[in-house]
Amino acid sequence: MCGVLDAIKIDLKGFDESFYRNVCGVELTPVLRSIKQVAKSGVHLEIVNLVVPTLNDSDKMLQELVNWIMGELGPDVPIHFTRFHPDYMLLNLPPTPIATLERVRAFALSKGIHYPFVGNVPGHPGNHTYCPACGKVVIKRQDFFVQEMNLKDGHCKFCGRTIAGVWS
Repeated sequence: MCGVLDAIKIDLKGFDESFYRNVCGVELTPVLRSIKQVAKSGVHLEIVNLVVPTLNDSDKMLQELVNWIMGELGPDVPIHFTRFHPDYMLLNLPPTPIATLERVRAFALSKGIHYPFVGNVPGHPGNHTYCPACGKVVIKRQDFFVQEMNLKDGHCKFCGRTIAGVWS
């Protein structure tokens, strides 16, 4: 797939073998191996982590996930910390507190990850892409729509820094 795609998004459901085995019914190691393979291919990679209360939202698990991304993939792989809403077989769980998503996003930024996002929270400033150099919004989003692009040839329009991504 890496030979024919420009970008790949992979859901990393959590960062714990027992969580993957018991909740997802699969093993974590092959998922991590696939993520590293895509990252090494040079294809643009983004990771989504659906943060589910009581299942994969512990500070320890989220911090280990961030540390693994930074250590194995580097600062330019975007990570989306997405809000869970009760649905289907998990109607008994509450929505993810926005504070949890904000806390893990702040932790990711403190560890040097350039593009951590708060997902599934309409209107949240963590939905936007910020330039890692000057801190200005380079892509402003509302819901699933881009409202503003401050990029020129894949660079921040304000300071000129390269912004990771696939740009046309």
